[in-house]
Amino acid sequence: MIIKFVLLLLLAMVLISLFRALFQLVRGQTHLPASHYLGRRVLFSVLLVALLLLAMLGGLLTINPSPF
Repeated sequence: MIIKFVLLLLLAMVLISLFRALFQLVRGQTHLPASHYLGRRVLFSVLLVALLLLAMLGGLLTINPSPF
């Protein structure tokens, strides 16, 4: 159950950093460039995919069986 919470938290962080970069591009007046937030989004996305793969390989998450 905790693994699902961590995955949801990482997904929320991806979306938050994406929208922060969007607001940064629209306003353009803050001290951090938009690439800073986009770089964080990439980092969170990589962590999310790595955690998903490790959880599936470790048996913590089960994938749906194939219909074929």
